Amino acid sequence: MLSALVLLCLLFTWALVSDRMAHWSITAPIAFVVAGVVLAGGKNPAVPFSLEAHSFKVLVEVVLAVLLFVDATEAREYSYLHRSVGDNRLLGAALPASVALATLLGALLFPGTNWWLLAVAALVVMPIDLAPIAGLLRDTRVPLRVRAALNIEGGFNDGLISPLFLFCVANLATAEGGTFTALVLSALKGAVLAVAIGSLVGLAAAWLVRRVHDVGWAHPAGLRTAALTLPFLTYATASLAGGNGFVAAFVAGLWYATTAEAVGHHNLGLADEASQLMSLAVWFILGKIAADEFAHGVSWRVVVYALLALTLARFLPVWVALSGTGFSTAERSTIAWIGSRGVTSIVFALLAYIGLPHDSGTFIVHVMCATLLLSVVLHGITQEPIARWFARHPQHADEPGSRSGAGG
Repeated sequence: MLSALVLLCLLFTWALVSDRMAHWSITAPIAFVVAGVVLAGGKNPAVPFSLEAHSFKVLVEVVLAVLLFVDATEAREYSYLHRSVGDNRLLGAALPASVALATLLGALLFPGTNWWLLAVAALVVMPIDLAPIAGLLRDTRVPLRVRAALNIEGGFNDGLISPLFLFCVANLATAEGGTFTALVLSALKGAVLAVAIGSLVGLAAAWLVRRVHDVGWAHPAGLRTAALTLPFLTYATASLAGGNGFVAAFVAGLWYATTAEAVGHHNLGLADEASQLMSLAVWFILGKIAADEFAHGVSWRVVVYALLALTLARFLPVWVALSGTGFSTAERSTIAWIGSRGVTSIVFALLAYIGLPHDSGTFIVHVMCATLLLSVVLHGITQEPIARWFARHPQHADEPGSRSGAGG
């Protein structure tokens, strides 16, 4: 109860001062990470809580399900600009190449480490999350096609990676039992059930909401509440059926997005606000984890791996994938650099920490903490200079079908 009270007080305070903090380049992730370090870190924290409890595992899973649902609905807003992002090269080419490169870099820095564990580490640190730099996505100084590319990648990459992440974790967790074939079949079963349940819930909800809206049976506030329940409902249904709750929530969001737009009245506003509140709580938890795990120092290998994950493993695949798409050099560089990491990485790492043997889980948490802390600082302090540069150097027109969408 104490931890809940402290978090609520922090959320209330942040809501009052967030605009003022933005003028000082203090973002919400920075504020809540620091709060987590100060209030929840150490041997005798002011706000104690356990990360191993089953209820905590369910909590972080639900947080990710809600984030995936909201990401899916928001990414659809930019679907008309699909030609401007290199025909999904970011997701189809750059993303798998980044994960593969991060795995290879891990093998070089941590020789002798299990390849499955290195793959889990790469899948934890490579998905981008744009919540820490949300201001950049709304900044009209930055070309729309750049913001659209980042938004679509950020909305879809975690949904695509989550099944592979869970598969790799399951392989590590059951290394002494079960077979690879059994794991593949189990993962496929979970994915198929997730797609089926997510589609069923998303389509049914979309049809019902449209009907209720057309006949005037519900006020906009009621429809917003209905939208908020969908990720929880989808996740719970898929989990009970043995499916992947993350993928199901993501698929449901894809199906529901068009209806939410048609209904209007900011139908997804409540779900979006709820996801933001949950995200801030997870950033607070990151501060606690970082303080505990790095209390006795951090390996230089972990720091180097984190830096490479944020730079080389991200920049090179994206730069190559976007070649010939019509993006200017500055735009390609911006998309390649602004790949902030966030709540998705935190949740994945916590799930790995809970589900893997202690040494493996600790390794994943260490690389996640180092990557996230560096990302918060590096991406946080560079987003404003990037926006100012674009303001001084206007790019080509943003309309779909213009030169910016050529190629691909």
